[in-house]
Amino acid sequence: MDPRKMQKGSTPRQKQSKQPGIESDMNPRPAQPTNYRGTGKLSGKSALITGGDSGIGRAVSILYAKEGADVAISYLDEHDDAEETKKMVEAEGAQCLLLPGDVKNEQHCIDIVEKTVEAFGKLNVLVNNAAIQYVREDLLDISSEQFEEVFQTNFFSHFYTTKAAVRHMQDGDAIISTSSINAYRGNPLFMDYSATKGAVTAFTRSIAQSLAKKGIRANAVAPGPVWTPLIPSSFNEDGVETFGQDSLMERPGQPSEHAWAYVMLAADESSYMTGQAIHINGGSWTSS
Repeated sequence: MDPRKMQKGSTPRQKQSKQPGIESDMNPRPAQPTNYRGTGKLSGKSALITGGDSGIGRAVSILYAKEGADVAISYLDEHDDAEETKKMVEAEGAQCLLLPGDVKNEQHCIDIVEKTVEAFGKLNVLVNNAAIQYVREDLLDISSEQFEEVFQTNFFSHFYTTKAAVRHMQDGDAIISTSSINAYRGNPLFMDYSATKGAVTAFTRSIAQSLAKKGIRANAVAPGPVWTPLIPSSFNEDGVETFGQDSLMERPGQPSEHAWAYVMLAADESSYMTGQAIHINGGSWTSS
């Protein structure tokens, strides 16, 4: 399916009841990079991708496999989505390890790193991608419990996995985090989520400086409106229907339109790039 022709004008009304959402229940299904042809950019590497069962994480998992990497996928409890992604990865001749559990838990984050190293013998690429978000129009509607949950999932997990991963990483390895356009522009509907993505961006820039002497690079990708399970599981039906229509492309982006950036940032060809964020947002202006 051509992503350029998807959801122009509107998206079918729908709502999912649980975060972070199920890809197989979405209408339309997000476009995934099935036609991409790899050239061995990640041959011999292994990667751990949090939130790798669906959305951008699934697209990255598929492309990494197409480029020759073995992939470990961390996810909460969306087992059917994860199994589908695993089949797609293995169809490319790569190994795929499924790691269910909650990244809010520090020990779980340590465990998924160690299990990846145990399974593949190394960890070359860490993709911090798992996230949740809740629509709240009023600051007073954000509970302390929600605020903590969003930060624990979207940001603390980055700290936990990164700290565990760097013990195994060497010169040439890479850490890639999913930030957001909301880190740069803010969003009155996602005040806590936006704050976590700002923290992700600052953390990425800081660890890039800290790890440079070891030859480990750290970068981020900052999507704009992108059609993932988070959207129908956070917006109401009206919000889903108009999602992404205010972009210059007049539609939301697709996971397949983002995954290439994660390949580039993981590949040796990006050896001089660190501490940066790639903005893929359909033409929206942001600050640096």
